[in-house]
Amino acid sequence: MTLLSLFVLALGLSIDAFAAAIGRGAANGAPHFGAALKGAAIFGITEMLTPIIGWTVGWMFSDWVEAVDHWIAFGLLAAVGSHMAWHAWQRDEDEPPPATTLLGMIGTAIGTSIDAMAVGVSLALLDVDIRVAAPIIGATTFGMTLIGLLAGRRIGEAFGHRAEIAAGIGLALIGCGILWSHTVG
Repeated sequence: MTLLSLFVLALGLSIDAFAAAIGRGAANGAPHFGAALKGAAIFGITEMLTPIIGWTVGWMFSDWVEAVDHWIAFGLLAAVGSHMAWHAWQRDEDEPPPATTLLGMIGTAIGTSIDAMAVGVSLALLDVDIRVAAPIIGATTFGMTLIGLLAGRRIGEAFGHRAEIAAGIGLALIGCGILWSHTVG
């Protein structure tokens, strides 16, 4: 997987954190810079750790699934991406704003990073160096969350939903590309 592919993957994974940050900013007003940095750090670190967990699980079982790894990667990315897009499509516009407590922020960060854990399994099966991938995913999520928190009021909820739908479709398409490259290419 190239650095460009990893960055695109990281953008796809960070869109749900971005959407959550937009929602927080839109509902509660843009926070001061220090609070935005703190929130972005929570999301970035969480999003960096979850693919490492998934990668470890995938690496432990890689000998058993080597013959079908591209199918597993396709299935996981397609399922996660489809679920992300579907969830964003079905979300109620009147959903309450994100919690403003530290515990609420951590819970939201974990919730938005579950897909990164599944992607971590795929990265192990594709023999991607997690020491490169995880920091890229974490740093991208940090940046996207910081932007979302600071610009949330101006960007608004409608853009956040569309961005999350696009990210889900993007993850599914990355899965299709992996399958294509292993079966046709």
